[in-house]
Amino acid sequence: MRQYEVMVILDAGLEEDAIRAVVDRATKSLTSNGATVGKVDRWGKRRFAYEVDHRGEGYYLLVNFEAEPAAISELDRMLGLADEVIRHKVIRLPEKVTAAAASGAAKAPSATTSDSAGGLPSEANENGAD
Repeated sequence: MRQYEVMVILDAGLEEDAIRAVVDRATKSLTSNGATVGKVDRWGKRRFAYEVDHRGEGYYLLVNFEAEPAAISELDRMLGLADEVIRHKVIRLPEKVTAAAASGAAKAPSATTSDSAGGLPSEANENGAD
């Protein structure tokens, strides 16, 4: 199975129930075709850089999942036919990215690094309190 993510832009005027219904249909379509759905990020309403189908904003969703290539065609068909969906894009994540994300989660960077060790001035030096 391969790692994928799909970005879905929905009509910004939809109610929360309608958004939830679209997400449920997409995840149900994936799981019925043998995929495992990972994280669903709801980015919320965002303004477009330019009008898309005479709309100035949309509701963004990002869904990560693991599936066989055959499951993607059904998801693409379902999202293409849904009236609530303005645009969608399915992307296969490269193996390097998925391996780095898995190892990066195990090696989280420390939040206690010293600024002066990296050659950056400390806050005390910036304020003139040498």
